[in-house]
Amino acid sequence: MSIPGEFAAVVTEIHEQSRGGGRQLWQIALNQTEFTVGDVGTLEAMARSGARLVVPVLGIQVDDAGEPWHLVEKPLTVGTEVTGRVSRRV
Repeated sequence: MSIPGEFAAVVTEIHEQSRGGGRQLWQIALNQTEFTVGDVGTLEAMARSGARLVVPVLGIQVDDAGEPWHLVEKPLTVGTEVTGRVSRRV
């Protein structure tokens, strides 16, 4: 049985959205998502070293083609398998 708001996905694309003041913001596309505009949560992945990476999702943007982009401050590599967890829906 799956947990509501939790899903498995793969990173399909990543773009740097902005950089300034020592801070970077990235847009990550996934092959599937349960995040919608107004949601926040996390993407969790395993590093090659075996360390668990937890990347906060700060928000969702939808482009002109209807593609949802997950806004994060830590980039993940294309092809990375993640577990997404929606923690708050607005």
